Amino acid sequence: PASTEVRRRSNDSDDVVPAITAAKWHKHRRRRMLQKYGDEIGPLERESDSQTLGLSLLILSNLSLFGLSLLSGRLSPLQVALLALFPGSMFSLWTLQILHDLLHGSLLSKRRKEFLWMKRSNLQDFLLFWGSMPSAFGYYLYLKYGHLTHHRSLGDERSASLKQLFESDQKDFEDGDVLFVAHRMKLKGEVGPTFTIGGRDVTMSISKTGFDAWKDGRPVRNALAFAASFMYERFMLTINDVVVAITGRNYFFPNKPRQFHAECARYCRCAVAVRGTLCALAGWKSLLFLYLSETLWSIPPHPACAMFVTNHGSNADPESGGCVPSSSTYAGRWYSTFTLGTNYHCEHHDFPTIPLHRLGELRRIAPEFYREGSGDDVFSIMRGAFSRPQFYACMDANIL
Repeated sequence: PASTEVRRRSNDSDDVVPAITAAKWHKHRRRRMLQKYGDEIGPLERESDSQTLGLSLLILSNLSLFGLSLLSGRLSPLQVALLALFPGSMFSLWTLQILHDLLHGSLLSKRRKEFLWMKRSNLQDFLLFWGSMPSAFGYYLYLKYGHLTHHRSLGDERSASLKQLFESDQKDFEDGDVLFVAHRMKLKGEVGPTFTIGGRDVTMSISKTGFDAWKDGRPVRNALAFAASFMYERFMLTINDVVVAITGRNYFFPNKPRQFHAECARYCRCAVAVRGTLCALAGWKSLLFLYLSETLWSIPPHPACAMFVTNHGSNADPESGGCVPSSSTYAGRWYSTFTLGTNYHCEHHDFPTIPLHRLGELRRIAPEFYREGSGDDVFSIMRGAFSRPQFYACMDANIL
């Protein structure tokens, strides 16, 4: 039994209705929706894919990132930052979302097991690996080892401890999203990673240090603390990639099996080679462009930050009083295009195999399960998220 609970109190008493994890909350919703709307939702799950759209945009995004990296060598640092803000951040987010679709099996045609000369699984591995480049730190290792477990473990405090994540001997991360949310949300459990230095165990956590600087009711201060810790950690990841490429080992995860370290080394060596080529052709500003493209969409005041920092909070359902562990951001058609459907996060956790461009249809099919309207103010959303941090995915739902 999972230790994390999503609780619902009745209107007339303080009795607690039987608790469920956030992951099971989505499974129950999915079951109810299929019972009522299975004729429409079923084909979306079984048959739809984003192959034509997704592969086209993946090629466009990666070629654009490569070309703009080369262009950045001729620009000033300020111009590089503006170029990364747009369109660089958009292309980087698109790359993540398309590879995310690939991981869930909704990018390639679901009717085919082979594509030209390659088996489906081999083509998926190929696209996930090489489609993650060029990058400054990339999305590959998170997607390969941390995202599918995120769906299975969402809201389970045993899987959301930083100490557990860094000291685990399992190949996969227990919940890869914890590596991100630790910068901006409350977690339970002990902190990590811990290193032995001079015979002493020293725990060092960039995310925890930044989060400890937050103050309730101070959104600007908290946003700055988040941006500083998040961007510093991402910068250190680029350094760590070089270390892994040289030594063949990721020292932040000392207990993980040899297969994990071998794959880390293989990816880092290829990624560092691509970065080295860009640096040789266009100088250090090509890498600055990639770094900013991968980070800016995650931090305020970038509009995409609104959906990133609120996708797994602990909001109360206004009707039932229950804790809602996932949320979407509905800010209009252009916002959905700019984020390539990443904003439909609750929908995605309900039905992970529905492709990115079809997720929005769930609001039409099952309207009582999702909020109405498309007028979310992304800046108000960010202000609220940084005013007072919530627990990750209803991890402490009894705060309601």
